[in-house]
Amino acid sequence: MTHVPPAPAPKQPAADSGKTLYGGTGNRRITVRDIAAAKQRGEKWPMLTAYDAMTASVFDESGIPVMLVGDSMGNCHLGYESTVPVTMDEITLLSAAVVRGTKRALIVGDLPFGSYQEGAVQALRSATRLVKEAGVGAVKLEGGERSADQIELLVQSGIPVMAHIGLTPQSVNAYGGYPVQGRGEEAAQQLLRDAKAVQNAGAFAVVLELVPAELAAEVTRSLHIPTVGIGAGAECDAQVLVWTDMAGMTSGRVPRFVKQYAQLREALGGAARAFAEDVVGGAYPAAEHSFH
Repeated sequence: MTHVPPAPAPKQPAADSGKTLYGGTGNRRITVRDIAAAKQRGEKWPMLTAYDAMTASVFDESGIPVMLVGDSMGNCHLGYESTVPVTMDEITLLSAAVVRGTKRALIVGDLPFGSYQEGAVQALRSATRLVKEAGVGAVKLEGGERSADQIELLVQSGIPVMAHIGLTPQSVNAYGGYPVQGRGEEAAQQLLRDAKAVQNAGAFAVVLELVPAELAAEVTRSLHIPTVGIGAGAECDAQVLVWTDMAGMTSGRVPRFVKQYAQLREALGGAARAFAEDVVGGAYPAAEHSFH
């Protein structure tokens, strides 16, 4: 019988081929140009946080196109009560791990509280460290009009910037908590001004956190850069979640906007208890786990 080799599989599109960001394949990193193209073609895309190489590799293999090494690591990875204590050393260390664990995703490193508030020069120094030492492809910082000078200098210096407006968690002490932002005419107009300010300063995208859905939709329509929603309704161009919330690792209550797609805390706890019971009962290690 003559062997007929199977037809070769069709080549998958690269990230810049006009196809989707999510689930695509390619031999290079996704860039801010790919993000801009997705906005033009009306494509929605997902973003997750990541703080270590192993978790990041899982998300990368799953097709997640953008990962944020967020200062949310303070709450869900480092044991702090808020994002405020997170340092540049911590962000740099974990950002480098995420970069090493991925091949395709655009990695965005957060600028933590105190690393850019002094002004544009401080912001450039901090962002340069993340790019040079950790290898991130972009940085994120909080603030609208008040951070426009920082964004402009970073972009002029060749560092892509993702802005963050609405609820800015680094300002938790000023807010006295985590309230929804943009309610009322004056607050809504300020949010719109903030969005236009970061766009005009050169940001390639802007996170909208805890913003009424109708206002987030208006902002999304008014900008030519993509909006990334977190508690900002369905009309944003992209959506981001903290991965430990998304996967059910977080204990206790989670924010209203969180949808849990797994219960990893329960699964991991069950595995730990099963291991412990095997050790106590003498079932582990068994013969197949031992050397002779």
